Amino acid sequence: MSWQARGLTLWLRRYERPVLARLTSVSYQRRRFERQARLFPKLRRRVRAETVQLAGLSCLRILPRAGATARFRLLYLHGGAYIMGSARTHRGLAAQLADLVGCEVLVPDYRLAPEHPFPAAFEDGCALAAALQQYGMPLVLGGDSAGGGLCLALLGHLCRGDTPPLGAIAFSPWTDLTLTGDSLRRNAGTEVLLPIERIVEVRDWYSAGADLTDPRLSPLFATFPAPPPVLIQWSDSEALADDAARMVQHLRAAGGTVRAEVYPGLPHVWQMFAGGLPEAGQALRAAAAFLNGLTSGPEGADVADHPTAADVIR
Repeated sequence: MSWQARGLTLWLRRYERPVLARLTSVSYQRRRFERQARLFPKLRRRVRAETVQLAGLSCLRILPRAGATARFRLLYLHGGAYIMGSARTHRGLAAQLADLVGCEVLVPDYRLAPEHPFPAAFEDGCALAAALQQYGMPLVLGGDSAGGGLCLALLGHLCRGDTPPLGAIAFSPWTDLTLTGDSLRRNAGTEVLLPIERIVEVRDWYSAGADLTDPRLSPLFATFPAPPPVLIQWSDSEALADDAARMVQHLRAAGGTVRAEVYPGLPHVWQMFAGGLPEAGQALRAAAAFLNGLTSGPEGADVADHPTAADVIR
């Protein structure tokens, strides 16, 4: 682990997680996340960004550097426990992917709970995917944390239709809102960001009494007929580790090709810190290699191992 990762882990454990554990105002949480986004990677000069309207939603559209030929569009769904986060908080991460891959990235401001509980976010994802597929360019899905779960729920929905995506990437996805993953307890001492004691409360703000096994809420219970290649990255020390690991097993059981990358000892969605955290840059380069492989033939998902990831399920 790099010295930057050790420092980040210490800061998150001592300062960030305690604050998240005691905050009660959702509006304040949202404003605080927006302010903290200044610490995340900045928009790269080589890419261009604009705000567009699609399917009735405001979206950040990031175009690749001049001269790059975009072979697909990446619909990236931001994390934030379904209650916070925005295109602005994930602008830097999306820009890193657009630059590394040379693709167009769209980050929507989908509706958030508790004002807009389930199935609002899922319906927004479906509307966006349908609108993007009308343009003819192949679609790839992506997301982190709650957005990673939303991405995989949307993947299951689209796999049951006529135009499945080309593939998907998910960083530390939240896939099981029944909260049965053992890592919620096993990793209670090593989780440095998520306040596990608040997860039921936040889950209920979004689910609003719905069946927690609904595949639109918990993609771990979805069916995936003929799924495309998927990359899932997570840390072995985070509370949602089993959400990711079981999702890999579920997709493989459905016949999918899944690239599973388990990083040791890193925080939840450490990819947000690319530009200052070496492990974040390594993870995004691996994600870029996977995405570029999607258009290079059937071997596209077989991305080569790199030093900090293991293609194993623990």
